[in-house]
Amino acid sequence: MAKYDRIKLLLEDDFVKLQDAKIILLGVGGVGSFCLDCLVRSGVKHITIVDFDTYDQSNQNRQMWSEMHEGELKVEALKKHYPDIEIINARIDEQWVWNFDFEPYDLVLDAIDDTKAKLALAQKCYKKLISSFGSAKRIDASAVKVDDIWKTYGDKFGSKIRYELKKRGFKKKYKVIFSSEEARVKEKGSFMGVTATFGLYMCSEALKRLIK
Repeated sequence: MAKYDRIKLLLEDDFVKLQDAKIILLGVGGVGSFCLDCLVRSGVKHITIVDFDTYDQSNQNRQMWSEMHEGELKVEALKKHYPDIEIINARIDEQWVWNFDFEPYDLVLDAIDDTKAKLALAQKCYKKLISSFGSAKRIDASAVKVDDIWKTYGDKFGSKIRYELKKRGFKKKYKVIFSSEEARVKEKGSFMGVTATFGLYMCSEALKRLIK
């Protein structure tokens, strides 16, 4: 069988929607790298990734390909594995979000940690945004869920995002990947079973949105 034959069997005529779609993925760490791999293996052709970081040893417990590229820029290393992707080496902060043109993209996938940047993304891109809350400090992959921003719970980071959005008068809805599991530690410990699940949920939500 050819590379995409099995997903074509699943999606039938909707498969072409994946190949025509344009997606931008912000952040390619523990969540984003698994989302990227899932998107590519599912037949999404037009993907742009944005990140500024380099791989180090602390990434190797949870980030795709990290053990092979220590010291390299993440976007450049991932380009070697997924040669058809477009890459942008940039730090995603609030100002970058406001300045960047998201118009060409069908979906904006947010796998970053910067609070102000996430708030700006919600305000600017909520109609085509799928966002990730905190995947660290947890071990129960079965507690990962998807819902709209105002129905999320169990995550202090998510609570802060909701609070700040309310302060800004933001009342719109967008999809969020989150965990209902209470954080086990204060430090930012992480388990690939959870971070990868976040990334795969994000990919799944993206595909469902594209074929709707």
